[in-house]
Order: sequence, then C-alpha cells, then structure tokens
Amino acid sequence: MAAPKEKTLQNLSGKWVMNKTLSDDTDRILQMQGVGWFLRRAIALSTITLTVTEYTKDDLTHIDISQVASPGGITSTENRVLDWVYRDHSDRVFGDVKGKSRWVKLSDIDDDDFLKKGWDDMDGEHVQGYVESKGGGWTADQVWGFEIIDGKRYYVRHVVVRKGDDWKLARLVYDFQK
Repeated sequence: MAAPKEKTLQNLSGKWVMNKTLSDDTDRILQMQGVGWFLRRAIALSTITLTVTEYTKDDLTHIDISQVASPGGITSTENRVLDWVYRDHSDRVFGDVKGKSRWVKLSDIDDDDFLKKGWDDMDGEHVQGYVESKGGGWTADQVWGFEIIDGKRYYVRHVVVRKGDDWKLARLVYDFQK
C-alpha cells in the first residue's frame, strides 16, 4: 500500500514492507558488503518487513528499526540518532560497522546525484545515513524520503555502496502496512 499523506520522515513509525517489484535488486550490493551467497538467496526470497519507531529524546530524533526477513527469521536492527555522530554497531548480516545519521537538505549532500534525485520534496529535509564496515572495506551512504511512483507515494531509500574503486546503486521502495 502506498504511504498515507500523514506518514512523513518526521512521522515514520509503523510497519513497512519492501516492494520487490519497485525496488532494485540488492544482490550485487549485498555481495559487495561480504554477505555470502546462501544468505543473499534467503534475503532475495524473503519478505523484508521494517518495524519503525520514531521519537524525540533530548531534542534529538531517534529512529529505531527492527528488520525481519520472513520466512527464515533473519533479523537485524538499526537504532539511529540523527546527530551525525559515529556509533559502533554489530550486525548479524553486515558484521561490525560504525555509522552516523542526520537530517539533511539535498543541497548539502556531497557528491552523488543518485542520492539527491527523484524525491517528491526536493526542498525539505531528508534522512541521511552513512555506514563504514570495520573489516570489509566498504561504505554505504543512503538518503531516505518519499517518491511518487506510478502516481502513488512511497517511502524510499537511495543507497550507494562503495568498495575501493567499485560502487553499486539501489533504490529500495517500501509499502506501508500499518
């Protein structure tokens, strides 16, 4: 289901399911991030559900996400504080990483047009997340927002993963569940 109007980046709480028809294939990105073939296949065949809880604490936006791939029960968490401070995280899928997140205007994103284009709100603030693998040699930069696709509004993430001189792009599209 498309995102209702009341769902914004300031009110993202709820359940979101990856729309694999509208999303780009993630296999090449996951491979670059060191995810093994068996786990990549399991993810490809699974329904990915995000349970998002967004709140403000000490004047900072927090976005806590529980991600489940079903069937299979592959889980991971993303607990983001939008203050652009690195935090360490150990992830079942991606291993040991450090990441930071923030509110950002598209004009303040450095070098990647893919991260900046296609949004339904080109002037407002978006969420940017940046992650560095501690042992895998890759980085992931992503921007979150909403896009109009085939006349419907969706929650979307633009993702750029880099490893050495190689890079991969993906647009991840999510349906709102409740």
